[in-house]
Amino acid sequence: MDAALNIRNPRARALARELAELRKVSITDAVVDALQAELRRERASVPLEDQLAALADRVMAKAGQGGRTVTEDERDAMWTR
Repeated sequence: MDAALNIRNPRARALARELAELRKVSITDAVVDALQAELRRERASVPLEDQLAALADRVMAKAGQGGRTVTEDERDAMWTR
């Protein structure tokens, strides 16, 4: 048998109650479902470093061979108007 869920934080309790009412489930079920969904999302998330590395790989693949280095003046010009 599951123990009752006791949420002492008023904001957390209000959010749990609102979610439970919207889903027409108990507060405990709403909290458990929300925590499970959040854990799935966290486990599936790709670290920013990996996202940026993949983006850099795609950009380099599109750029192809024969590129040139951007000069400091060209780089500065991109940031001034």
